[in-house]
Amino acid sequence: LVALGIARPQYAAPQPPSYGSSEEAAKYDFDWSVKDQYSGNDFGQQEQRDGDYTGGSYYVQLPDGRLQTVTYTVQDDSGYVADVSYQGEAQYPEPQQYQPPKSGYN
Repeated sequence: LVALGIARPQYAAPQPPSYGSSEEAAKYDFDWSVKDQYSGNDFGQQEQRDGDYTGGSYYVQLPDGRLQTVTYTVQDDSGYVADVSYQGEAQYPEPQQYQPPKSGYN
């Protein structure tokens, strides 16, 4: 008699995939600005981020002559925390008398 040994394959449960992240925390720093003498536009922004902290500011020269600056931070889950300030004093032009348009028909 000849005995044959038949090997049966052994199956094991598959290993679950690993979804770990090897990303580094966000880190950046930037700024930009626009100053156009012809149109009078003057505004800009600067911001930095390091992990869960973001901070920065932006500004705009308002039509009334004041400079508005917003300084802000975001730390972890604090949400957007802003402080708004104004420099200068608002200046308004003298109002002009209203003159109805002249009739174009005679």
